[in-house]
Amino acid sequence: MAKQDLLLELREGRPLALRQQTALTLQLSFPAILAQISSIVMQYIDAAMVGQLGRDASAAIGLVASSTWLFGGLCRALVVGFSVMVAQRIGAGEEKDARNLVKQGLCAGFAFGLLIAAVGGAIANGLPHWLHADSSICPGASSYFLIFALSLPFVQLNRLAVGLLQAGGNMRTPSMLLVLMCGLDVVFNSLLIFPTRQLGAFTLPGADLGVTGAALGTALSETVVAIILCICLLRSPMLGLRKGERLRFVPVQLRRAVRLGAPVAIEQAVMSSAQVVTTRIIAPLGTVAIAANSFAVTAEALCYMPGYGVQSAAVTLIGQSVGAKRKDLVTRLGWVTVLLGMGVMLVASALMYALAPWIIGMLSPDRQVVLLGTQVLRIVVFSEPLFGASIVTAGVFQGAGSSLLSSVLNFVSMWGVRITLTLLLVPHWGLRGAWIAMCIELCFRGSLFLFFLWRKRWLPRELV
Repeated sequence: MAKQDLLLELREGRPLALRQQTALTLQLSFPAILAQISSIVMQYIDAAMVGQLGRDASAAIGLVASSTWLFGGLCRALVVGFSVMVAQRIGAGEEKDARNLVKQGLCAGFAFGLLIAAVGGAIANGLPHWLHADSSICPGASSYFLIFALSLPFVQLNRLAVGLLQAGGNMRTPSMLLVLMCGLDVVFNSLLIFPTRQLGAFTLPGADLGVTGAALGTALSETVVAIILCICLLRSPMLGLRKGERLRFVPVQLRRAVRLGAPVAIEQAVMSSAQVVTTRIIAPLGTVAIAANSFAVTAEALCYMPGYGVQSAAVTLIGQSVGAKRKDLVTRLGWVTVLLGMGVMLVASALMYALAPWIIGMLSPDRQVVLLGTQVLRIVVFSEPLFGASIVTAGVFQGAGSSLLSSVLNFVSMWGVRITLTLLLVPHWGLRGAWIAMCIELCFRGSLFLFFLWRKRWLPRELV
């Protein structure tokens, strides 16, 4: 049975067997996983191309990586707020209201993107110095972060359009366009990072902008795909523009979007600021440690980003089930998605352990960086299945409208466990100590999320 038919049966209150629930979860998850993997490939491409410029260029990007995660994470707040409401409205059969939410979301998203772009641009110059970086990498780091900050309005539209299309059950279109973004990134980076060079009989033009070129390449690919995604969203059969349906700003809905998204914004700020603090702890260890940490973080994403693909499916399934008041399905679909996420990340972590030296070596030619990056990456893979549990369970909570719960749990785990352990272990074991702290904290976090999933405190009152 087709994915859309199963979603329709879910919304219409028809019974779904466990086999059908699993099939629907897999059908929604697979394109979202593909989309997440494509974003990882884009990160790998960036890292590998910049890695050819030397360890200083890699360290410059690695230094501000946690800060880019902070601002990118803030973009997720409105995505959660509006996509959860759209999924629930679709589940309740109120598609006209869902379409108005889409229009409100795009307007609010672009305005919010402009605001955080202004903030990011204002701090770009001083950020590397605040992170106590070596003066040799500060100019490149500032340039990279400034360009990233200026692209944030389109990053926000990109994420928002993806989330809204997925909320309606359309996983394929975002996946294909995110793969396109990966291809565009390769093209733009090739033209902007390196000088003009000869490839056989062909002369490949190049702007020779180095780190700045890497930032511009990513920003351009994000912008192009954001525009295409918005066009696809506004022309989609379920959520697109309709004659006679004008944009209406509904204060109650905007407040609910903020109420759903604010905990996510706080969560992302908490998580990413903890990453910034961790980077500041690691920075005095030297350029090799910063570069190894940056490449290992990029490589680790191959394990956990598929979990975010399953999380997207969880938000859609739980959101539409709540909207349709399917008490019989909400809890079971929660466990189906979580167990799928854990299984995917178990397989990915096993592959990562075996391929770690090759993956880090692909990203950097520096032998010291490769050795240290491989060592720390092999530490954290043991925690990935439980990390997957926390990622997908957070999507379950968000789909049910309980985004505050996941934010509180992440705060307790990140600041109570990881930062404390990092401060204790780094002075003795260097970068390895930071990754041991990460491994312990991710195991604790996954266990915590599974406990609260089991307790069912995240369910809306009407479904308890």
